[in-house]
Amino acid sequence: MEQFKLIIVEDVPLELKGTEGIIRNEIPEAEVIGTADSEAAFWRLIKQQQPDLVLLDLGLGGSTTVGVEICRQTKEAYPKVKVLIFTGEILNEKLWVDVLDAGADGIILKSGELLTRRDVLAVMEGKQLVFNEPILEKIVERFKHAVSSQLARQEALINYEIDEYDERFLRHLALGYTKEQITGLRGMPFGVKSLEKRQNELVKKLFPGGESVNATRLVVRALELHILDIDNLEPDMG
Repeated sequence: MEQFKLIIVEDVPLELKGTEGIIRNEIPEAEVIGTADSEAAFWRLIKQQQPDLVLLDLGLGGSTTVGVEICRQTKEAYPKVKVLIFTGEILNEKLWVDVLDAGADGIILKSGELLTRRDVLAVMEGKQLVFNEPILEKIVERFKHAVSSQLARQEALINYEIDEYDERFLRHLALGYTKEQITGLRGMPFGVKSLEKRQNELVKKLFPGGESVNATRLVVRALELHILDIDNLEPDMG
C-alpha cells in the first residue's frame, strides 16, 4: 500500500494520543498531516492541505451532530477524500445511520477490535462500508431478524390463504382506517358490505375456534401471526 495522508479529528487529548499511537505502530503507510479538536480547526487544516483520509470522531465538544455535518460537508466539498468514523458512540444507532447517509466510508466503534490496519487499508483501497466487529455483529443480528420476519410473514400469508386484498384491508384497519375509508383506496374493488364479509371470513381463518372478535382483536392476531409487519405499517399511496 502506498503512503497516504491523514487528518485525525478528535477532541479528547488522551484518546487522540492513543489513536496516534495505533497509527504510528500499526499503520506505517499513514502520514498524519494534522489533528483537529474542533470543527473550525478541521476546516482550517483541510484548506491548507487536502488529506486522503479523515479519521473522524463524532462527539466533538459534547455534540454528535457536528461530526455528522463535518462528514457530509467533507464528502460534498472533497469527494475523493475518504471519511472513516472512529467513534465512542457505541449505542447510538440513529447516529450511525445519519453518518452513513452523510457519506461515511465506514464506521469503527471504539470497542472490541478498535482501529486495525486491515480496516484502514480496506477504506483506502476503495471498499465501501467498512465496519469493525462490534457494529458488524449488530448488522448481522438485524439482518437475520429481518430475514426471519420476512420468511415468517410469507409462510403466514400462504398458511392462512391471505390474498393482496386481505393484507391491504388488515393493514389499513391497523392504521385506524374505517371500512368506508378503505373502500375509497385506489384499486380496492369492495364496498362496505363486502369488507364486512371479508372481515368475517378472516376471523374464521385466524380464530378457528369460532369465537367472536372485533376488528381490533383481528388486527392484533394478524400481527401475532406475522401476517402484518409492525415495522412496515404504511398506508397505500394515493
